[in-house]
Amino acid sequence: MSEAMLPLSIAVLTISDTRTEATDRSGQSLVDRLTEAGHRLADRQIVPDDIYRIRAVVSAWIADPDVQVVLTTGGTGFTGRDSTPEAVRALLDKEIEGFGELFRQLSWDEIGSSTVQSRCLGGLANATVVFCLPGSTGACRTGWDGILAEQLDSRHKPCNFANLVIPERGQHV
Repeated sequence: MSEAMLPLSIAVLTISDTRTEATDRSGQSLVDRLTEAGHRLADRQIVPDDIYRIRAVVSAWIADPDVQVVLTTGGTGFTGRDSTPEAVRALLDKEIEGFGELFRQLSWDEIGSSTVQSRCLGGLANATVVFCLPGSTGACRTGWDGILAEQLDSRHKPCNFANLVIPERGQHV
């Protein structure tokens, strides 16, 4: 008999100077995917591409014991206002170096060498896993379908990030 998947509480932050809840297809894509996978949406917000506003929201979520995962979309490129990695990296206790590498490897098939401009990021902060994805719907799909769906599933073997943030598993860091 297979074990049941333990749902996680996930917050989604869209970083954009122009999107609204009605036009935020990337954030909605993540919400749809996480709920279809059986997880719970803890919160969802949109903030402008401002390092301090991003950091304020993510800080509040990683301080909240009811949020186990933070997903951000947007602000990971190289334009002048893209500042998500700078905002979030300072909050991390440990960075998941392989996350960005694997994301770029997966997106190579979709966008070729343009993938080098993706500064996506993953890490652990206050026993909360945080993943920063690019702002396109395709990038959110690639990140979720290619990495996060398995890594946030407590049944995925040999290891996953879900078991790090599930207190009843006794591995809450």
